[in-house]
Amino acid sequence: MTDDIEVPRDATAVARRYLRVERLVSGAVALGIGIAGAAAFLYLPPLWALVPIVALVALARAPVFRSGGRARLRTDASPESVREAFAGATPPPLALQWGIADDVRAADGGAAFDISYLFGLRTVEMRVDSEVVEAVSEPDRVELTVTVDGQPWGSYTAWIEPVEGGTGITVEVGSDRKFGLRRLPQQLVARRYRDAALAAQGYETVERSFSLSR
Repeated sequence: MTDDIEVPRDATAVARRYLRVERLVSGAVALGIGIAGAAAFLYLPPLWALVPIVALVALARAPVFRSGGRARLRTDASPESVREAFAGATPPPLALQWGIADDVRAADGGAAFDISYLFGLRTVEMRVDSEVVEAVSEPDRVELTVTVDGQPWGSYTAWIEPVEGGTGITVEVGSDRKFGLRRLPQQLVARRYRDAALAAQGYETVERSFSLSR
């Protein structure tokens, strides 16, 4: 459900495909951990088998990595339209989030999405606070601060400037949360679909860099 918010359909279709693949990847990772645990019980005494199992689970879940990156985009839309889109209820860089949300709505200073997982057993609220900064000596920018259930999640800064035949956008992404090894395959899957979701909204990805840090 969306509260009278027009959610881009093509981008939503990409996000739904991403969700299906992400679930398969998550299931495969969980299955791999389960198989490794079963093998430990088969080949080791029960007490000793607990050691590698606990170590494997801890290694997979321990928050180790923090992701970030930068992308250069181009679109035929005007700078004014791009600023409005980035500061609106469905910011283009967050298509993989609002595209799978059960509810998308405008909120004071930005937007909010309700996203369910674990087959609907749990729902979180992702909130996006946006700020448009109009500058004289540099390109205008839109700053997005994202939280999940009130906890910091990430930030996006988009510098927007007119170019020949359209608008150029430089987006810098920073994560406020660390994730474990079990989430690494999901990060790689998201990279594949992120550009497709942007393309579905009329944005060409000219260049993209991705970083992992501890």
